[in-house]
Amino acid sequence: MPKNTIHFNISERKILLRIFDMLSIFFALPLVGYVFHFEYFTVTEENWTGVLVLVLYISVFGSVFELYDLQKSSSIEKTLFGIVATVSITVLFYLLTPFFTPVLPSNRLQIAYFYFAILIALLLWRLAYILFVASPRFYKRVLIVGETTNIDIINEAFKGIDPNYKIVGFVNCDINNRVAVKSDSITEYRPDQIEEIIKLKGVSEIVVASYKSETITSDIYLTLIKLLESGFPIYEYTQVYEEMTQRVPVQFVGKDFYKYFPFSRNNQNKLYLFFRRLFDVLLSFLGLFIGLLFLPFILLGNLLGNRGPLFYTQERIGKNGKIFKIIKYRTMIVNAEVSGAVWAKKGDVRVTPFGKFLRHSRLDEIPQFLNIIKGEMSLIGPRPERPVFVNELSEIIAFYETRHIIKPGLTGWAQVKTRYASSVDDNLLKLQYDLYYIKHRGFFLDFMILVKTLSTMVFFRGQ
Repeated sequence: MPKNTIHFNISERKILLRIFDMLSIFFALPLVGYVFHFEYFTVTEENWTGVLVLVLYISVFGSVFELYDLQKSSSIEKTLFGIVATVSITVLFYLLTPFFTPVLPSNRLQIAYFYFAILIALLLWRLAYILFVASPRFYKRVLIVGETTNIDIINEAFKGIDPNYKIVGFVNCDINNRVAVKSDSITEYRPDQIEEIIKLKGVSEIVVASYKSETITSDIYLTLIKLLESGFPIYEYTQVYEEMTQRVPVQFVGKDFYKYFPFSRNNQNKLYLFFRRLFDVLLSFLGLFIGLLFLPFILLGNLLGNRGPLFYTQERIGKNGKIFKIIKYRTMIVNAEVSGAVWAKKGDVRVTPFGKFLRHSRLDEIPQFLNIIKGEMSLIGPRPERPVFVNELSEIIAFYETRHIIKPGLTGWAQVKTRYASSVDDNLLKLQYDLYYIKHRGFFLDFMILVKTLSTMVFFRGQ
């Protein structure tokens, strides 16, 4: 066994960020109180509701402004805006909810102490995180055992997901293909060097990326068994892929597909489905009410910028392949598809100037709350696609129609995690996210999607 090294998994780092965000704040506030006679916020038995509300606001708004995105958290430049925005909105909401929080102080300087104490505490802790936790000393070093045909795909898949996940080497287990791996960052090693490399490079886990078990030689097999029996972590590639990317790797699923699709029991859970439907209806009525407030502005914008009908309907595929008509505010020119159905794409010239604003802000989707109330859609789920594209993609992408086993959604895991689908490859990526949602569906994931949807709207990422 190699010398033990300290490293944190993705979930551990996200929990670490949340916990120390709170600890830094609750250390700073009493300190400021002691030094500057700050009395607005005190951690006492009588003020326990104020403490809980502050924790809630920091957690929710921190998620909205992407404070817990590991890529951004590794750079102070990328996370600075999120910190300032989170603290500003948190303090504003905290001050405006005196029913749950302390009454506004008579001395307005107390508010400044409160704001800057939280801001400086988060900045100092996040700097410490970048300097220490996100530094190379805490990287997870991984050795890949697999076939040369997969190494580039594996490296690319993990490169942009976790900045602390480093593939330090590769062992080719395919005896029929002994071509050296051509990579600037990955070194190929011989099978008899596995134990040596683990000790030399401080490897903390092995990932087996061989989709044909017969390619693993008996020597490699015995070495892996020996390491496993000693307690060394060994994982199968698709397991690691799904955990890290939060999508199902359908491109690697073959005849043993049933191993990858133990779909969430919530898909058949009557209690979960009842409360989902209840929240769908309640939030849809709320969404329509908010939409009415924007309606005069949208009517004016449509009159000046779109010059045509306000509403647009289109056939889409719903649950179990049932066709329904989706309702949207029109964002394209009139008769945008006179030559037939065409995939929408980024920078689409058919989109009007006002339509771009509606799409980026996602205001164009407000009428779809009517589809939700009618039961044709849900608030969260795979985005419904047009029949012509479903027929085309089903012929090319395996398991594509599996996304129709649940209701389509106004927003979804794929919508908040990836870009607009304008090609087969884009739709394959979205399918992976959709299947992950169907596989892990539950109240917590639903809540995370709603929070990330707010992030999409705040940063104008709607397309």
